[in-house]
Amino acid sequence: MKGLETLNPQQRAAVTHTGGPLLILAGAGSGKTRVITYRIAHLIHTHEARPEQILAVTFTNKAANEMRERAAALIGAQAKSVTLSTFHSLGLRILRAHAREAGLRPDFTIYNEGDQMSLLRTLLREHPQKREKFDAGIILSHISRAKCQQAAAGGELPLFGDKYDLVFGDLYEQYQRQLRACQAVDFDDLIVLPIHLLAQNKEILKEYRHRFRHLLVDEYQDTNASQYRMLKLLAGDGKRLCVVGDDDQSIYGWRGAEVRNILQFERDFHGATVVKLEQNYRSTQTILDAAYHVIKNNAKRQPKRLWTERGKGRLIDAFLAKDEADEAKTIAWRLQTIQERTKAPWRAFAVLYRSNVQSRAIESALRIAKIPYNLVGGYEYFERKEVKDLVAYLRAVVNPGDDLNLLRIINYPRRGVGDQTIVRITDEAHQLGESVFDALRGNLGNDNLTKSSRDGIAQFVSLIDELRDFSRTHPPADVVRAAIERSGYREELQRTIDDAMTLQMKTETVEELASAAAAYQEQSSGATLSGFLDSIALDDDAYNDKGKKKNIENAVMLVTLHSAKGLEFPYVFLCGMEEDLLPHARSVRDGSEVDEERRLCYVGITRAQKHLTLSLVEERMQFGRRKKRTPSRFIKEIPPDLICKQFSHSVNFFDRQKPSNGSTGDVR
Repeated sequence: MKGLETLNPQQRAAVTHTGGPLLILAGAGSGKTRVITYRIAHLIHTHEARPEQILAVTFTNKAANEMRERAAALIGAQAKSVTLSTFHSLGLRILRAHAREAGLRPDFTIYNEGDQMSLLRTLLREHPQKREKFDAGIILSHISRAKCQQAAAGGELPLFGDKYDLVFGDLYEQYQRQLRACQAVDFDDLIVLPIHLLAQNKEILKEYRHRFRHLLVDEYQDTNASQYRMLKLLAGDGKRLCVVGDDDQSIYGWRGAEVRNILQFERDFHGATVVKLEQNYRSTQTILDAAYHVIKNNAKRQPKRLWTERGKGRLIDAFLAKDEADEAKTIAWRLQTIQERTKAPWRAFAVLYRSNVQSRAIESALRIAKIPYNLVGGYEYFERKEVKDLVAYLRAVVNPGDDLNLLRIINYPRRGVGDQTIVRITDEAHQLGESVFDALRGNLGNDNLTKSSRDGIAQFVSLIDELRDFSRTHPPADVVRAAIERSGYREELQRTIDDAMTLQMKTETVEELASAAAAYQEQSSGATLSGFLDSIALDDDAYNDKGKKKNIENAVMLVTLHSAKGLEFPYVFLCGMEEDLLPHARSVRDGSEVDEERRLCYVGITRAQKHLTLSLVEERMQFGRRKKRTPSRFIKEIPPDLICKQFSHSVNFFDRQKPSNGSTGDVR
């Protein structure tokens, strides 16, 4: 087969392996996608399998399409007969083929999240305990977790330790009954139902094991309990199973991924062969050595160490800034300096961070420096729902006559003011030519309204009046904090969001607004709440009519560490290398998640190809107050001889070090 000579020895061993289960430990930048596609091609070329007998499973349609394109380049039209699929697509294929055995019609419907929420809200309205406030989103999250657990281990429905345990059993049963009555399945069913089908029907299981003689699984370290069970059923004894992954890059435990699946592969499939891909084609040796000295401190990992022929390259720059504003300005200045010296396009640069709220200061500094950027995987800070909600409160405080912003938050958090009441009062205000706020005040004693509506209106009017009085004698940051506390916004997040990671992220986003106001105060004499809101409004021209920042073709990437996996850039800035940020405070408290935080740091470091810069600050604003910071344990784990330590705005930072002779890692 042509092309095998272009592979390194370990890659060739993985591609040509026969006789038993195979685990390919593919380190960062080691060419794993190339190995998977070459293995598919080799199986066909050597007549080990026909194209239709090969199943390759991954997590995203993008990854599946990339594999399909690469396979087609190697084997041509035969690639069309190979099944390249996501887990959910595979489950859907099995269900469509065996719908009747699963108790469904072949034309069953797939419910998306909106459909699921509508169904649950209907069930909640009809439930005997409907007077108790239950959130459909939390119940949906519980249903998903329950289905995953039952698919993996069976048994009774789990308990979640909250008030939802009182109604969950009933709602789960009714939800499932309604799905079946509508001949519908949800996305969890696309994994769960095929598992039940394969486990209970030996003929169907035999059919799929015979059809897919060779099974390849990409990103195996990201499989959850139910996906793992599906693979175990399909793979049987695993003699023709090949999985590819890297335990050092398992960073999705918060959404169910279980790193133990890859760590226990040799125990699960006896006689397994392990091939380690340790030659890296992405980064310089200095960057790889730094990553190794961080990740080696995780006790539960497969031993491996990446190496490269790209040369030693530059030392890692690490600078200490005064605070997050100084850190952001320094990043902007260094971006400009490196870009001017190297003539690299802006898309060659990325700024990575642990938490979404870190992007605010960086966005501001890049806008001032007129450096183009794209925010990957989300809205810019002031376009996030939580921020827009709180800004609406602040605008209503400054100007109660601002009907648009007032209507956005009159019943959020919930105050018992019904939609029909709001519509009626709004119409009344328009007829009288007054603001909605004045109309609300005029309806405080309206006996035609329900007690719930009257109480809610009174509460809202009082809140705005109190915050207006407070804003006259207190600086903007204090007003923001007061709005968060007195509105009950944080409690509403806690009530409506069950996922700990999402709750933490949204809470931090909310509290960062106070930090933004405090930063504005420091930069402006005679700072006012109105002035702070004006400073936010001045960025409006950066957005299109849908509220998202226009995507720029040649721009610096701003991206969280979780979203950066799979990406690579010549020049990477990894900022916020501090305790309680990386590793995150929550993982430090829990203790059990520090290993995943270390893997997250490892992923960040290994995104860099030529030049890596780490940054940390002496103090950082949290909820509008400055707090002293401690260097991250991870930066301390990197040997000093790999780091060029500096302070922010160090003079001639770019020329303080020179790559070793013969290095291909020179950034110039």
